[in-house]
Amino acid sequence: MKIGLIRETKIPVDNRVALTPAQIAVLRERYPVDEFVVQTSDTRAYPDDAYREAGAEVRENVADCDLLLGIKEVDIRALLPGKHYFFFGHFAKQQSANLPLLQALMAKNITFSDYEYLVDDQNRRLCAFGWWAGFVGTYYTLRGYGLRHGLYELPKPDRHFSMEKLLSALRAIELPAVRLLVTGNGRVSHGVQELLEQIGAKRLTESEFLSGMPVHEFSYCVADADKLNVRRDGTAFTWSDFLAHPADYRSDFMRWGHQADILIAAHFWNSEAPVYLTASDLADPELRIRFIGDISCDIRGSLQSTLRASTHDAPYYDYDPLTAAEQPAFSSDSHITVMAVDTCPNALAADTSAYFGEQLIEHVLTPLLERRPSEVIERATILKNGRLTPRFDYLTDFAKGS
Repeated sequence: MKIGLIRETKIPVDNRVALTPAQIAVLRERYPVDEFVVQTSDTRAYPDDAYREAGAEVRENVADCDLLLGIKEVDIRALLPGKHYFFFGHFAKQQSANLPLLQALMAKNITFSDYEYLVDDQNRRLCAFGWWAGFVGTYYTLRGYGLRHGLYELPKPDRHFSMEKLLSALRAIELPAVRLLVTGNGRVSHGVQELLEQIGAKRLTESEFLSGMPVHEFSYCVADADKLNVRRDGTAFTWSDFLAHPADYRSDFMRWGHQADILIAAHFWNSEAPVYLTASDLADPELRIRFIGDISCDIRGSLQSTLRASTHDAPYYDYDPLTAAEQPAFSSDSHITVMAVDTCPNALAADTSAYFGEQLIEHVLTPLLERRPSEVIERATILKNGRLTPRFDYLTDFAKGS
């Protein structure tokens, strides 16, 4: 088998890669009859020469590869017919912006497996960047809060930024005595919580956070959906019912919004679930929050202040609660500043690539290179030779554009 690492073609460019040079070196030793090809790139966290030193062939043309591994969506013009691709496709939830990509994959008889759907028997994701999104998104949030209030300055991440540099920078500043609310309790939230623990933030109980009593150090609390929503008919919240019937619930977020100074949104949300901050909530003078780190980044979703995704070059913008319109970052104390970078792990591209590659080797490459059938890969495969697989045949009408 010949496996190719493709160059990222989506703009803005992503610096992550599916396998590091060290991981390719290990795979070459473990599977000497298979070959690894790396498409030339000057944007990766790891330079071409590092892959050459690891024994991979580095070149422009990857048309002879059987399997092609990327990270973000592939430019339609770069697709090679008849190949098997792995990347994050972002169309299995019928995202209209990526419909042309799905149609192109089908037209070119491509087999496509989506990292997002590499799950185990309990539907738990196996290859994901969520933890890192929470970790990095928290850094961006704290950096922006310091800029907004002129309290401190944290370095802007570059391609060579690392987890160690990030933590060192945070530990060198004094954070203010404010309350930060973290929503959700999945992988993204766990990444947020890990960073806060690493820098010595004080964790508050629900009653402590909501008491209104002043805090004397940088403090946070975690609230999952059971603390943010209530049933419309007044009966008790249950997780199974909430997941099955989210429309039967209403938001109870404002009791938190009246006490929090900073919000980090790390929760999962779908369009049938309650909106936590509506335009009217955001205009409520009792809302204390003036900085939101929306790591979930659902555009005009659970937080109506998230008007668009932001970028690593320009991570922040302001939301004017009176007009519900975007304004320049840090332009008024009455505005709410939003951080909505939707590719946060890219700020630690080397670290996150190494983490992702380990999972990919375990759950994808090992069974493939050992020629073993894999239910994990089957579950993640949306297209086989350009045709929707049974698990994803609900996309038929979407793929037709109807």
